[in-house]
Amino acid sequence: MRTHQTFGLTQIGQIAILVQDLERAVAFYRDKLGMQYLFSAATLAFFDCAGTRLMLSTPEPGQADSCNSIIYFTVGDIDAAYRELAERGVSFDDQPHIIANMGTYDLWMAFFRDSEHNLLGIMSEVPHS
Repeated sequence: MRTHQTFGLTQIGQIAILVQDLERAVAFYRDKLGMQYLFSAATLAFFDCAGTRLMLSTPEPGQADSCNSIIYFTVGDIDAAYRELAERGVSFDDQPHIIANMGTYDLWMAFFRDSEHNLLGIMSEVPHS
């Protein structure tokens, strides 16, 4: 008897974000967020996010220039990450706040915009004391 393995996507290899000004966006992600810059090619720039590649790209002709998904970056200490990013000039839409009580921990988030006005978030799972 043959069993069928259930297929499921499990690992993100690359995330793309549309930007209007590639040079400005590279400076934001590299200098303000402290992300590891890998390389640029034509209208693309790449960063390493712990094994997941982030690609910044200007829109192709006829491609919408918005409607991006939100990328959530996991941080160990959301208050420390918030302070560090704010000191680097990152402008937040809100302060870190509880999203949900998950039983054994609280899920905290805060949201900010990149240089191209794309929405990004930081999130942290804070254990109950």
